[in-house]
Amino acid sequence: MVRVLKSLFLMLPLLLPTMASAQTVNVGAAANVGGMIVFIAQAKGFFAKNGIDAKVVTRQTGGALTKSLRAGEMDFAPAAFTNLPAALEKGMNVKAFVGYTGASYVKSTSDNFVGIAARAGTGIKSLKDLRGKKIGVTFASTGDLYLRTILRKNGITKRDYSRINTRPPSLVAVLDTGGVDAIVAWEPNLTRALDKVKGSTLISRGGDHVCFCAGLHGFPKKVYGDRKRTQGVVDAMAQAAHWLRNPANLDEAAQIGSRFVRGMTPSLAKRTMPHIVYDVRMGENTKKAFNFAVAELIKQKKMKKPYDPDKYFDFSFINSTMKRHPEWFSDLK
Repeated sequence: MVRVLKSLFLMLPLLLPTMASAQTVNVGAAANVGGMIVFIAQAKGFFAKNGIDAKVVTRQTGGALTKSLRAGEMDFAPAAFTNLPAALEKGMNVKAFVGYTGASYVKSTSDNFVGIAARAGTGIKSLKDLRGKKIGVTFASTGDLYLRTILRKNGITKRDYSRINTRPPSLVAVLDTGGVDAIVAWEPNLTRALDKVKGSTLISRGGDHVCFCAGLHGFPKKVYGDRKRTQGVVDAMAQAAHWLRNPANLDEAAQIGSRFVRGMTPSLAKRTMPHIVYDVRMGENTKKAFNFAVAELIKQKKMKKPYDPDKYFDFSFINSTMKRHPEWFSDLK
């Protein structure tokens, strides 16, 4: 026994650096297939490989994610560009340091993740048929921006239809029960609605009208308090995104996604994931997508004036990852 204890004592200095190298961080994710990069980073051990002891915390909406971030339940959380600028103008001080979902690095619009489905018997066959209809949509979401933008382009103003505020988990049910004539939903709820609501039809999907894009952000004291930790999170997400984009991993990724998102089967995940771009890069087009959202918010009188995207984005972390690990981005444009 003495000999064993002595051996353990001698090994302790060797074990301590390994134990100390992993830093605990609570990473927020939306409870949909948009959060796959975070789910994969956790399940495949990419967080651990990059020195991060991560805990994934999921929420249903962007508002719930922001609330949890403010409450300290998360160190970092994702946020779509849609309504965040209004919060920034009002004084919310956060910095985005890595992409979460979307193709904003390549182009300023990327919305194949979202669409509009109509219930049978409503007479809705095209976007123009939405005039005078009740539409279920999550207020202040990217889906809401998508609806307003695409209908405006078709000559339909906000006064021409009724928006019914509906939480994402309830979109399928409200369409099925006839509470609304159509819904605006992102995946997997869009495909789930088409599967479950008999006779429902897809009226629109994507079309490059808005950017269904998001970045991972945090309060400055978390982002910059330990830059090594933040860089580890960015590296892990980039490595996970590279793994996720490999078609050979689709089946395994779908299995992982089904474990993190309640009600999402591997089959549903597999069919919906291809509609999303998993690219953590950020750049000039990301700023353009942000500025588009700001312009829309000003039109809606939710903001008073433009907001400088450089006050929100910090590309230094993802640029470092891209420089050190070009192999994780070799399959992208």
